[in-house]
Amino acid sequence: MEAAILKVVATINAYLSDYILIFLLIGTGLIFTIRTRFVQIRCFGEGMKKVFGNLSLRGGKQKSGMTSFQALATAISAQVGTGNIVGACGAILVGGPGAIFWMWVIAFFGMATIYAEATLALKTRKVDEDGTIHGGPVYYITTAFKGPFGKFLAGFFAVACMMALGFMGSMVQSNSIGSSFETAFGIPSWIVGVILVVICGIIFLGGVQRLASVTEKIVPVMAGIFLLGGLIILVARIQYIPATFGMIFKYAFTPSAIIGGGAGAALKIALSQGAKRGLFSNEAGMGSTPHAHAQANVAHPHDQGVVAMIGVFIDTFVVLTLNALVVISTLYTADGPLAGGYTGAVTEILNKNNLAQTAFGSVFGEQVGPMFVAICLFFFAFSTVLSWNLFGKINATYLFGKKFAPVYTVIALVFIFLGTLLQNDLVWELTDMFNNLMVIPNAIALIALSGIVVASCKEAAAKK
Repeated sequence: MEAAILKVVATINAYLSDYILIFLLIGTGLIFTIRTRFVQIRCFGEGMKKVFGNLSLRGGKQKSGMTSFQALATAISAQVGTGNIVGACGAILVGGPGAIFWMWVIAFFGMATIYAEATLALKTRKVDEDGTIHGGPVYYITTAFKGPFGKFLAGFFAVACMMALGFMGSMVQSNSIGSSFETAFGIPSWIVGVILVVICGIIFLGGVQRLASVTEKIVPVMAGIFLLGGLIILVARIQYIPATFGMIFKYAFTPSAIIGGGAGAALKIALSQGAKRGLFSNEAGMGSTPHAHAQANVAHPHDQGVVAMIGVFIDTFVVLTLNALVVISTLYTADGPLAGGYTGAVTEILNKNNLAQTAFGSVFGEQVGPMFVAICLFFFAFSTVLSWNLFGKINATYLFGKKFAPVYTVIALVFIFLGTLLQNDLVWELTDMFNNLMVIPNAIALIALSGIVVASCKEAAAKK
């Protein structure tokens, strides 16, 4: 039964990622890149200054919403998850090292897309009398399209978001945590699931303010630890770095040399893997992070828009790229087990779950390497579960009202536990499917409201 479901879901995903997702993601990114006159380049320095100029890990409790950095930390905690480690490894295994190049392309245009998402989230958010903020794609979708069609698109997005993030997505995160801990420490996956449920439940009950307090502290620390470990590996493998970059660019256009198959089919696989895993990694265009950015207390929507761009940059060009360089420089270079491609007996040993652990273990040692990755993955995936739960809850509230929130939380906790028990491939495919489905209504609304984004960008520029 599970195998039959996996086959059906994988077929749907292949169609969505190969024929719809690539065009929607790159097309939407191109539109906003051109219409905002390359905002991701022009305003990159401004975004960095807003993020790191007054960096504080203690933003304090807000009357409502979050500080700009708390909103960014919540967004990054959603972005920097298993997609950066397990997802990137899966993309490299299936699409070859060249898939990373296409992840970069998706991320570059995605920076303009996420600028639009954050801007529109702030422009269209709703604030209750008690200060509770409701914002995200469902609100700018219904702004773009009035009447039944707008309600249908918003409802479609809300359901897909609940399934992709609150339920299936949380399963992916807990699945990755459980399997990595079982590999590194020998702890049964289900025990890890129980611990996760308890910790997450405590934070979920604290609402937006407790979530913001946790993410603003955990995100910089977890990213710093992982970056330090990755840099140590790259220093140890410094002589292979030129060849590593060479493979990324070479196999971006001639992936058949390492993953086999015909040239056209291999290129299609590399590109689709870059798009699919790139979306799961940085989430630009998916409509997830606007829920966090809508909570930001800023003077102008543009201010959070440029901050949101830095989230994609950190996610893909820093964290994901570092992990990719570690994997390729240790496993795919001349003395690595995958130097001849992902073929032969090695396919029975290496998979996307243990690829990073094997890569770090090649320098840190067979015991320390897997432990390091397992700990990093725990914090990455744990913080993602926290943010995704909030995003899913916002959509559950939109659909069913505030009274449904506690029910949603209980269901989400059950899915977190189930993720530590089920087969990984099916969990990933289901998550990919709902992620892909989220993109469609989100991208349609973004394009329809592109004039508002451009006007906001010009307005901010005129005030400087």
